[in-house]
Amino acid sequence: MSNLGTIDETAAPVNKFREFLLTKKMRLTPEREAIVQAVYSTHHHFDAEQWVGDLARRSGQNGASRSTIYRTLNLLVEAGLLRCVARTNDRQVYEHDYGYPAHDHLICRKCNAMIEFPNEAIAEVLEKIAAEHGFRMAGHRLEVDGVCAECSRPKERSHRKLDMI
Repeated sequence: MSNLGTIDETAAPVNKFREFLLTKKMRLTPEREAIVQAVYSTHHHFDAEQWVGDLARRSGQNGASRSTIYRTLNLLVEAGLLRCVARTNDRQVYEHDYGYPAHDHLICRKCNAMIEFPNEAIAEVLEKIAAEHGFRMAGHRLEVDGVCAECSRPKERSHRKLDMI
């Protein structure tokens, strides 16, 4: 979870999703609504398999098949409510794109930790570069690969009995 805060949305994500589905001549089924509610009940990076297990455990929720979850997540991305951040452990990782301020990510390739950070200077540089090229920027996504502080720490050396003499 991050400390970036949230943006005040004018409409709940489920209502925005309903509007989007109408443009595609689709309806908001109880299963899709349960998925949207579950995804927006917390702000953590997640992959689809986490929700497959979580939705199966939730009592009182409409059950949703694995394929319904994957299709709904793809529709949420297409609707601009979610975005794919990175691919870790051969799984697509998602986060909220609606109601959340613009930010970028530091991604640890050892433990897959994702550190979110906002940076206006990066956004300004990108806008300047886009303007120089006559490019209309709609947004950006910056993912910095590396190793987090925890994984960079030297391993504590265990002492052998001969070292203790």
